[in-house]
Amino acid sequence: MKIGFLGAGRMASAIAGGMVKSEFDSEDILFYDCSSAAAEAFVKAVGARACAEPEAMADACDAVVLAVKPQYLAEALLPLNGRLKNKLIISIVAGVKLEKLGALTGASRIVRVMPNTPALLGEGCGAYSLTESATGSDRELAQRILSSIGDFFELPEKQLDAVTAVSGCGPAYVYELIQAMADGGVTLGLPRNLAQQLAAATVRGAAAMVLNCNTHPIELRDQVCSPGGSTICAVNHLAAKGFGSAVVEAELAAFKRSVELGEQ
Repeated sequence: MKIGFLGAGRMASAIAGGMVKSEFDSEDILFYDCSSAAAEAFVKAVGARACAEPEAMADACDAVVLAVKPQYLAEALLPLNGRLKNKLIISIVAGVKLEKLGALTGASRIVRVMPNTPALLGEGCGAYSLTESATGSDRELAQRILSSIGDFFELPEKQLDAVTAVSGCGPAYVYELIQAMADGGVTLGLPRNLAQQLAAATVRGAAAMVLNCNTHPIELRDQVCSPGGSTICAVNHLAAKGFGSAVVEAELAAFKRSVELGEQ
């Protein structure tokens, strides 16, 4: 099974790198990128074989991962006209729906993926959707590839905009939280580097508690809030400032924009 990548940017490199670290052989991964710098970095990171032309990559592969920016997708696919019809297409191109992917590639077996940036460290999460023509083997291959960079869930395509709002944009929300926590620490006299490390490690640990303890986040929160203590005072202040509502409203705004971009 040969897997090809059209585009060799950071996310493509993360996916291919995760594949090689799991069960895939680097000799079975081919790619094309018009940027020599990106191609060189991809080879160095993954050990995959660079193709001089996109046609050579497509012809040699059973599945092709589309990993270019959405504004360049149509142009990047022009040389591959007619070559992708019988291939499995896996797209990480933001905002491009299955129907449009089918029209651009001529393929019927398509997987659309919504990853997030922690996939660059193998800690990603997100969701994917398949066309009706995709086979059980296609589904299995997509899951094998994606599981090498994190946790991914199969969902109907209509729910991918919601996934974008939660996990696709979510890292930015968390970075804002970490920055605010670190700023508070600096205000209280901690060195910047220490405050940032404490904030980031606290988020990491709290996330691990949610994922591994099989306990509702509210219950975990209450376990930290001693009666009359510092934590309950802080939590009450967050509630008074509309912290939870602000996060929900941010996700609603992200969802709305994702829908708008998908309709363009």
